[in-house]
Amino acid sequence: MEASFWHQKWERGEIAFHESEANPFLVAHFENLNLAKDSRVFLPLCGKTRDFAWLLTFGYRVVGAELSKLAVDELFKELGLEPKISIEGKLTRYSAKDIDILVGDVFDLSTEDIGTISAIYDRAALVALPADIRERYTSHLMNICGTAPQLLITYEYDQRLMDGPPFSVTENEVKRHYGAAYRLRPVESKNIEGGLKGEVAATETAWLLQNANK
Repeated sequence: MEASFWHQKWERGEIAFHESEANPFLVAHFENLNLAKDSRVFLPLCGKTRDFAWLLTFGYRVVGAELSKLAVDELFKELGLEPKISIEGKLTRYSAKDIDILVGDVFDLSTEDIGTISAIYDRAALVALPADIRERYTSHLMNICGTAPQLLITYEYDQRLMDGPPFSVTENEVKRHYGAAYRLRPVESKNIEGGLKGEVAATETAWLLQNANK
């Protein structure tokens, strides 16, 4: 999937994946990561999610990665923040109090770019990527963040009936990507009312991933 696909989505306003409120799974289960206030939370492929506002309100610092400059401009506008903008190699950093967003390809991020991360909140990254890229993504995420605990949200549906994104990611696939490094626990699962995009029956699941060696 080319970068132009996502740029065109934002330019055309085709952002049905964007939620107007904080994600209910985030609100219900984030505390199970047992983070101290002031911890830094990484949101890959973040868009302009309202989850940033929720995390900031509850005293966390946030770091995001997003391909679309338009999405990040809109995010800071909606938060009422004036970012400091700097070019860092292939990436552009938007910074304000307790928030850093790196604009560019997530695969260009390094540990040095994002700094120390206490946890990962993946609402829309893994499910946004085609199957042939998800293995590379999960390996890269663990490479730059270590095995920081995660709150991961996935969808499962019959991919033959509708193509993504968001793509269907099964329990077996989550285990294949993360089972060696994490203890995996599905904490809530629900059927999506009216179907995913109003088209296909689907289940949404929240996962807690904890370091297997702790």
